[in-house]
Amino acid sequence: MAAPADCSSFSSIFSLKNSGPPDDTVFYSIFPDSSAAEELQSLHLQILHHIAQFTDPYIWQHEPFLLSVTPSPVPHLSGHLRFGDNLEDEWFVVFLLFEISKTFPNLSIRVWDSDGEFLLIESAFHLPKWLNPDTSENRVFIRRGIIRIVPKSSFQLTPKLEDSLRFLSSRDNDSISRAPDAVQLHLSKKIGEYPDRAYRNVHRVRVRVPISVAMVLRHEPCLISLAVEGFYDRDIDSMKYAAKMERFLPGGKAEEMVDVVVRMSRAMYAQLVQQKFQAPRFFPMPERSNVGKYLEAELGMKIACGFEMMYQVKRKQGEEGKGSTWEAFMESLETSGYFQGLLPGSEEYKRLIKNAEGYYRNSSLHVRAREVLSVPVRRIDEILALPHSADDFKNQELPPSDDDSWLYGGEDEINAALKDREKEMELYNLKHQKKNKSKEPEEGVSASKKNLDEYDLGGIAKSMQAFVEKISSYEGAEVPEDSDLKDVDFDADQFMKEMEKIMGHRGSNDDGSDLDLDEGSSDLDFDDDEDSEDIEEEGDEFMDSYSDALNKELKATTLDKTFLHASHDQSSKIIDEGATSSANDDEMDEFAPVDIDINLVKNLLDSYSSQEGLSGPASNLLGLMGLRLPDDVGKGK
Repeated sequence: MAAPADCSSFSSIFSLKNSGPPDDTVFYSIFPDSSAAEELQSLHLQILHHIAQFTDPYIWQHEPFLLSVTPSPVPHLSGHLRFGDNLEDEWFVVFLLFEISKTFPNLSIRVWDSDGEFLLIESAFHLPKWLNPDTSENRVFIRRGIIRIVPKSSFQLTPKLEDSLRFLSSRDNDSISRAPDAVQLHLSKKIGEYPDRAYRNVHRVRVRVPISVAMVLRHEPCLISLAVEGFYDRDIDSMKYAAKMERFLPGGKAEEMVDVVVRMSRAMYAQLVQQKFQAPRFFPMPERSNVGKYLEAELGMKIACGFEMMYQVKRKQGEEGKGSTWEAFMESLETSGYFQGLLPGSEEYKRLIKNAEGYYRNSSLHVRAREVLSVPVRRIDEILALPHSADDFKNQELPPSDDDSWLYGGEDEINAALKDREKEMELYNLKHQKKNKSKEPEEGVSASKKNLDEYDLGGIAKSMQAFVEKISSYEGAEVPEDSDLKDVDFDADQFMKEMEKIMGHRGSNDDGSDLDLDEGSSDLDFDDDEDSEDIEEEGDEFMDSYSDALNKELKATTLDKTFLHASHDQSSKIIDEGATSSANDDEMDEFAPVDIDINLVKNLLDSYSSQEGLSGPASNLLGLMGLRLPDDVGKGK
């Protein structure tokens, strides 16, 4: 095959698309230290000449790497490139920008995409803490082949672009603006795979196409991107052109089919192969029994139909002078309220549309749109006007198609990428854990234990009790704001005595309780003491039998083990100070009271530990109360 022509010479072919402004776009700006107009033009040509050695063998997904002179905010070179489904295009652009900065040292280069500063996103685990999307504006540049970050110490607020450029140009040898070595190393590892990785992304495949398509691809191989886009983004109207094939296969003659090798990106190949498409009625196709030849013919048919649809759509748009420029013009009219909320299709709406079309045709936008949209059509017409025949493509040794197993076995590559990210995250967490441990004192005990010892865990129980006792309003529960909380008035001895009474194990010297049935707030007051005593005895008998049955049932479960009880000595004192020392340990354990505060603290610590440093109910509740636990609390406890 003949050497591919310089795709950049036909840059305007790719300037406008059928759809609106794309989202998957990378933007770049090149700022020279000296921005004289004559020097910018010369620099423009020098850069394109330098990167030609890298871009000539490459097939871009949608459009090639381009530069243009931009006068504001300071004179510089800028451009943008839509990478669509092919992320390799974006990183290949980054590689080119680094190469440009190495060859032309007096340049400061910015690069960003629809997501923002994606170089910072790529190296997020290695950035200074102060650098984030809100503070990175006009701070991140590529200069002399390394990443430069305008430090916060020099500009506390967001610097102006001119100030950042002046700062970088005056401190080329100053390490203050050099990004951390970890950032440089990570990005160097990523970019170091290019351009070889970009070239591996180009897929070669044998196809059977009409001779007219073969001629276009021989002279302009980069036009394959427009053909694939035309096929992939087809609609009902454009498919009508494919049904006729008036430009690339008039009459459907079988002798006009030839075998060629087409170079395209892997994303393009996937877009063609994975879509089912019925061949036009007159399009010559081989028998399905010959699987290899049929697949080559089917892929060639899709490419030919893509060329036909692209050609006819561009030709129509060129005649009308519309396209994306017209769509942007209409959008601006709608935004400005030109149509006054009228329904599309109404008489008044049609009148306004007609007036807008008249204004558009008389504007410079219409002239430029016609020229740009007509460029691919004119170029194809020029190629097909050259003398050609099927003999030009015969007796050629064509290499076999590249292996496309990558299309069906990408799971390993994805898993490898995920493992790399996981490893990077683990190293990041380990690094910060070491930093935290280095700040903690280690005097005979571990840092985590020291934190817990110094922390007043009793404050958790007190804060929770104060929170529970706080009266809520119509706005919800109110968190106590006073950190000096008063202790809750809780008499543990009296509480346990009342529990003993209910459970039927009250001591002989019980002084009574506030829960005495005789002191109930009843509206009826009987003078008959005997009846009252009978009722009380019957109630005691019922509670005794009910308590025994309940205890018997609960003993067969593990519910008791889920709570922490008071210590053995304390429980024996609380239950009955006058009890004999002959009570066995089983009885003492059975009636040992549950320590409410300890259980509350334990459950909160377990919940906090299970969050593993993330936000959760325990940390949120404690935070509202003004309490903050150590990061490693609850671990190993």
